[in-house]
Amino acid sequence: MFNVQLKRLPGNEDVQLPQKMSLSASGFDLYAAVTSPVEIGPGQRILIPTGLTLAMPPELEAQIRPRSGLALKHGITCLNSPGTIDADYRGEVKVLLINHGSETFIIQRNERIAQMVFQIVPSVQLIEVDMLTDTERGTGGFGHTGTQ
Repeated sequence: MFNVQLKRLPGNEDVQLPQKMSLSASGFDLYAAVTSPVEIGPGQRILIPTGLTLAMPPELEAQIRPRSGLALKHGITCLNSPGTIDADYRGEVKVLLINHGSETFIIQRNERIAQMVFQIVPSVQLIEVDMLTDTERGTGGFGHTGTQ
């Protein structure tokens, strides 16, 4: 079990804290801390505040991901998804939304806009070498396995 500290920024005492919407949910829903309704037109992107800051152990990262209902019903999703919040970041958590739908969407205060999933970040050391081991795939990249 990891402990993650949350701090509400001043003026956001009424904004819901992140919460899981079911017992087995992996993500905590994030709520909009906009001061007035915000319109997102088709093709437009906007940074939405949550009114929160985090402090988490260095073994964790928080990933900001879209809400499937907003994506399906309105074409609203997160750009740069998943967005990463590093353990040493202490600024406000914000969500970069984009409207892929055909109609303007309005974000209201305390509306659920995204979800935050915590992941363990392994400790990795990069080592430069002169040659890599061969594999059956080799250098095959995009589309190398075909469509059938």
